Amino acid sequence: MNYIIFDLEFNQGSNSIREDTNLKNSECPFEIIQIGALKLDENFHTISTLDKLIKPKIYNQLHPVVKNLTGITIDQLNSAQPFDEVYKEFVEFIKNDRSILCVWGTVDIKELLRNISYHQLSLSPIPKEYINIQSYASKYLNCPKGTTIGLRNTVELLNITLKQEFHNAFNDAYYTSEIFKKLYNENMESKIYTHDHHKRRNRHNKKNQKVDTYHLIQQFEKMFDRKITTEEKSIIKLAYMMGKTNQFQIEISDNKFQEQ
Repeated sequence: MNYIIFDLEFNQGSNSIREDTNLKNSECPFEIIQIGALKLDENFHTISTLDKLIKPKIYNQLHPVVKNLTGITIDQLNSAQPFDEVYKEFVEFIKNDRSILCVWGTVDIKELLRNISYHQLSLSPIPKEYINIQSYASKYLNCPKGTTIGLRNTVELLNITLKQEFHNAFNDAYYTSEIFKKLYNENMESKIYTHDHHKRRNRHNKKNQKVDTYHLIQQFEKMFDRKITTEEKSIIKLAYMMGKTNQFQIEISDNKFQEQ
């Protein structure tokens, strides 16, 4: 049995008319641009590692927030391998009779599966068993019920040596593995991840679609490595609801931005 501790960095589009060439893609709003992973054996020894940047297919420029957080440049990504090639390497990396995914929050599993589906690749090689290490860390550090703790705070509270910057997929996977080693006990059990993002849906049937606000907030907390306040949650949810009304959409003529 192996433990696959992995982390992802995402890029995303914008609905702003000033970023017309990088509009959000509803089928894959968060495009994976880096995957970092460590494979541990059942005694928590590192067997191998994986650190890959991914050439974008959906978004041709980096969102400013992503660029500032990760330090990754679009030139670095354009020189990297495309998703399908990196995915093949990841599949080989995790291959084993039994592998358990270990993640800092379930957002990374969800977006990994969504990216795989978007590229029309097979989901079957991805293990269904997973351990949400963030959840166990939040309980261990006595976080209030319904809240989760950030990766940086956990590293500091557990006195784990800071070696590299955060918001790098491999570095974050490394810190997650160190937390996992410190917190592991016989009561830590894996769960089975279920999803329906690979199932075909009627894209025009809006009645059966809604914003997954829980995972949306988790993604914001992962990006900024802190808890999103109640007020901020309300603003984020309201912004998404207002965006769905299309009342703030502006027509663009002759492929030029209209000045306000």
